[in-house]
Amino acid sequence: MKTTIEISDPLLRQAKRVAHEQHQSLRSLVEEGLAKVLDERENQSRKPVKPVVFGGNGLSPAFRESSWETIRNSAYEGHGS
Repeated sequence: MKTTIEISDPLLRQAKRVAHEQHQSLRSLVEEGLAKVLDERENQSRKPVKPVVFGGNGLSPAFRESSWETIRNSAYEGHGS
């Protein structure tokens, strides 16, 4: 598929130079770079999230039997509309 993109002149000059030095086309260099960036970003989003744990005894007694909605509403009480 053909498409048109705008690339800054300095970046395009550098890309053409690197492609020439590597004996590859500008197209293949751009595709390789784009594939690498997309792969890195996809892998970043798949990293597991570490739980945040604080020392203490858990929820305060006022919230131990409360729903998440009650806790959330209390946290935002007085903030916003």
